[in-house]
Amino acid sequence: MTTVDYDIFDADNHYYEATDAFTRHLEKGMAKRTMQWAEVEGRTRLMVGGRVNRFIPNPRFDPVARPGCLDEYFRGRSPANDIRGAFGELEPIRAEYRDRDARIAVLDEQGISGCFLFPTLGVGMEEALLDDPDAAHAAFRAFNRWVDDDWGLHYQDRIFGAPYLTLLDPDQALDEARWAVEGGARVVVMRAGPVMAPTGGRSPGDELYDPMWKVLAEAGVTVAYHSGESGYGRYVVDWGESAEFEAFRRTPLYGILTSDRAISDTMAALVCHGVFQRHPKLRVATIESGSEWVPTLVKKLAKAHSMTPGAFPADPVATLREHVWVAPYYEDDIRGLADTIGADRVLFGSDWPHAEGLADPRSFVEDLAGFSDDEVRLIMRDNAEALSKPPA
Repeated sequence: MTTVDYDIFDADNHYYEATDAFTRHLEKGMAKRTMQWAEVEGRTRLMVGGRVNRFIPNPRFDPVARPGCLDEYFRGRSPANDIRGAFGELEPIRAEYRDRDARIAVLDEQGISGCFLFPTLGVGMEEALLDDPDAAHAAFRAFNRWVDDDWGLHYQDRIFGAPYLTLLDPDQALDEARWAVEGGARVVVMRAGPVMAPTGGRSPGDELYDPMWKVLAEAGVTVAYHSGESGYGRYVVDWGESAEFEAFRRTPLYGILTSDRAISDTMAALVCHGVFQRHPKLRVATIESGSEWVPTLVKKLAKAHSMTPGAFPADPVATLREHVWVAPYYEDDIRGLADTIGADRVLFGSDWPHAEGLADPRSFVEDLAGFSDDEVRLIMRDNAEALSKPPA
């Protein structure tokens, strides 16, 4: 069995948001347009943009599922027609899910030197605010100040909280990127998919966003695309199903049609629209989006390049391999991913403490059978650790 005798770096750690995560720093007069708590039919519900939001069934997170309780389910070893039963008994929320010093103590116990820390609720909120860009930007400005308050953007150089950037308004996105850089952020997080402003969709590779990309690239900030509510449910409607996203309650067709299309399409857009040529220092990581999409995208990019080479300023496959790091699911073909993009572009992420993650983050190494010791070190520590620092 493959083992590690050194501290590791987790590219996918999470917190469970405090109930005032979006409201503590919210600008006056914005509550009804953004986030507020309300009593609805005897239950405390999260209202987003004036509507009940169902992205997370239990947005107060107390009680909450045990870390890794869905491990066997996601490996296909314990099927469940009703996913709620697979969760088992919930437990009271733990201090380390909301307190950074308690989390540091847990990182010590787990043998983790550092981690990128991402939202649980936050990655599902943008979709509900698309029709009101000013409200969306106000909500995430408030959220990011809460992240800095409670977790820090580089706490003890071990916990790297990721500010969330929405791109609905290019000027406000630039302002928030500048705030993140000035605050010492080492990673920011965005949602995959096109930018769906009220005026219509556009690519994150649109030159409108070049000032923002330049700020992030020049500062060496890693841009993470983390799974969440991508809005791709709108395409499911064409097949006769509801577009509403609710974690763990998607139909099989919804999951198949949306599981990795958003991240694949987004990486294709960044490459095809020349973002990495205009910003050669930019580093992008895909987190909790799996890796099964990577070989298919590489094949498509190679074919497009062979058919229309003049459309690309450089080999698109080489561009992808140079600028994009991928955190696979533990149940993916990780060897195949490494063979496709290189072991130096593969990231370990445990998704701790989520139910679908690993109860013991270090156990990820058990899925790296067949890798050399040097490759294991790259995946379990060196690759992500390097992304937490500006490039030399």
